[in-house]
Amino acid sequence: MIDTHAHLHACADAPEELVERARAAGVDRILEVGAWPASWATVVEFCSTTDGVHPILGIHPHDAGAADATELERLRELDPVAVGETGLDYYRDYAPHDAQRQLFQAHLAVAEELAKAVVIHCRAADGDVARALGDFEGTVVLHCFSSSGLLRPALERGYYVSFAGNVTYPSAGELREAARAVAPERILVETDSPYLSPQPRRGRPNEPANVRYTLASLAEARGEDADELSSRIDENATRAFGLP
Repeated sequence: MIDTHAHLHACADAPEELVERARAAGVDRILEVGAWPASWATVVEFCSTTDGVHPILGIHPHDAGAADATELERLRELDPVAVGETGLDYYRDYAPHDAQRQLFQAHLAVAEELAKAVVIHCRAADGDVARALGDFEGTVVLHCFSSSGLLRPALERGYYVSFAGNVTYPSAGELREAARAVAPERILVETDSPYLSPQPRRGRPNEPANVRYTLASLAEARGEDADELSSRIDENATRAFGLP
């Protein structure tokens, strides 16, 4: 199994412990997201010394108001497997919308230049995210999918769609319906640790070992065998992120 989006260094437990528990649960690859420039060096160092853990680097839209887009130039040297998470968040509204859009465009330019996938965060901004991605010709991963307005563009444009623990919640029928609509070669799974623990672990911090619960929920929703879905998601992630 693979967890395609985790913030290991934002968890209470040590990253080494989280990786050990993940491996015991059958999760052999993790993509760690450094969503703040101050964390990039730590994330890259940990990934370089930990088998099966790979970095995704960017600046979270929550920080767009104070962000320096020129920081993204460092990604050329740090060589992440993807750029992000980036995008727009009009729900929390922690940063001015104009600043978010400018930072988003800067991420897209860097991702396109480096030929890296771009990992998208979207909340209450479906239309603006779809428009911003309209001219982007690279690989798009819709992280922690919960944006119904992006489903049609995702299906039409061949985006990868990644589901997190919220797809397991009893009230998440619309998300499970979306999961059924995603093409087999475009579906991904993640934890977004330490956030959004799946239903069996709800109320406790999330961690990569829990991705198995979300995978089981997706398999049930799609009427597929969980092991077969896991293997296909591994193949999808390898292709999307250019993993070894």
